[in-house]
Amino acid sequence: YVPSSDTYIEKDSSVNDEIDKLRHSATSSLLERNDVIVIASVSCIFGLGSPFEYQKQVVSIRQGAELDRNQLIRDLVSIQFERNDIDFQRGRFRVRGDVVEIFPASRDERALRVEFFGDEVERIREVNALTGEVLGETEHVAIFPATHFVTNDEHMEHAVANIKAELEQRLTVLRNENKLLEAQRLEQRTNYDI
Repeated sequence: YVPSSDTYIEKDSSVNDEIDKLRHSATSSLLERNDVIVIASVSCIFGLGSPFEYQKQVVSIRQGAELDRNQLIRDLVSIQFERNDIDFQRGRFRVRGDVVEIFPASRDERALRVEFFGDEVERIREVNALTGEVLGETEHVAIFPATHFVTNDEHMEHAVANIKAELEQRLTVLRNENKLLEAQRLEQRTNYDI
């Protein structure tokens, strides 16, 4: 933020899609298998969230299991998947009747099609994300979060409370210094981010 011109310069946190896919692929492989070796630069370990929280957020889907379709949708949203019935990309899912298609963040072209019969998972298929062609079937799949930055509700509420407390302290200082515009911008931006 540049107070003299009242300009807010937004951070650019764009992520290279290929690197993001590879990070998710490596993370999910490390958590699912014992025969994995990852070779990467040291910088690759920075900027990732807690591996424990990430692993706790995995959604497990098993053929024949009782699972409410709407609960699966809520679970996907809670692990940062975005519903988009038109633009099907990594980290998104779409719903068509009793079918939920999921495009895991760790995959390139293969998506998952979960077919329901009532509240039961009838079938899990791997499909080509672009054409919809069925590539195979599986009895179980683990859906890892769409982002490495996941946390439980308790941690989130605690973090938000701390941010709000710090915001109030900072606003008091700015207002005491008669920096009302800066205080307004800080309050506006922080509340927007929260």
